[in-house]
Amino acid sequence: MSEETNNSQQYVVSSSPHTHSGASVRNIMLDVIIATIPAMLMSFWFFGFNAFRLIAVCVISCVIIEALCRKAMGRNVGITDLSAVVTGILLAFNLPPGLPSWMAVVGSFFAIVIAKQLFGGIGYNPFNPALIGRVVLLISFTGPMTTWSSWQAGPDMITTATPLGIVKMAFAAGQKVPFCFDSIMIKRFFIGDINGCIGEVSTAALLAGGIYLLMRRCISWHVPVFYAGTVAVFSGILWKINPALNMPPSFHILAGGLVLGAIFMATDMVTTPVTKKGLIIFGIGCGILTMIIRKWGGYPEGVSFAILLMNAVTPLINKATRPRVFGAKKS
Repeated sequence: MSEETNNSQQYVVSSSPHTHSGASVRNIMLDVIIATIPAMLMSFWFFGFNAFRLIAVCVISCVIIEALCRKAMGRNVGITDLSAVVTGILLAFNLPPGLPSWMAVVGSFFAIVIAKQLFGGIGYNPFNPALIGRVVLLISFTGPMTTWSSWQAGPDMITTATPLGIVKMAFAAGQKVPFCFDSIMIKRFFIGDINGCIGEVSTAALLAGGIYLLMRRCISWHVPVFYAGTVAVFSGILWKINPALNMPPSFHILAGGLVLGAIFMATDMVTTPVTKKGLIIFGIGCGILTMIIRKWGGYPEGVSFAILLMNAVTPLINKATRPRVFGAKKS
């Protein structure tokens, strides 16, 4: 070899990525936990001890179950990444305030063991674990999962349906909705002065958390915007066609778990598409399915089922929206 060749520097190029943003699973999970604090505080205000009880039970159960499951499988315990804590918080957010604690533990078991660890742990689960836990509870314990305690009666709690349930029952019976969805009612819905799952009632608190996640670049705006936008367009068309049997778009956006699902569930990095075009398709699909279930389905709410169904087709969306390799011909 020549002297020039012997003295030349050699570079080894590894596969991408070549730079690291500094983000880690733990840091992302910590940001999500911080983003849930406004909704968590509002749940304490509206539902009192029941909200604290369910969040504590779900978080502790998820952490313990994940540690035991991973140890039984011969894996590193791995609970320090905080993903089990996030699953517990989000599962609790999707539960009614009066749900017995032991049912919350059952939901935590299915969320961690069945939906997450049996698939290989974080990063390998095809479905959102918290939503799997909620749906299992909804199917198994329909009565307790659809019983809502109103905080407004103070110590003498009253039980009534959620706004979505009231509307669905009224329309099914051919009756008028027993409340006027005017500006005062919209304000109540936005703040959280309504019945519902403990983490979904305050749109204002959820939006505050969503803004934080966007600022921290933990989520993309594509899914929430196209999810809510599709629901608004779909419900708006139905409302224009027959306002007597349909509610306006503002009701469908503020009622139920749409904002919670769009910000914290449908933006999960593992179970949603990786391309921007795929995220748009995912959001639109969630919006269409949510409205189909709300309008014609057996349940008044459709967010959980819509997101899980779109989780199932995420691999197909990724394949269909995969960018073409530079220099390759389009098949």
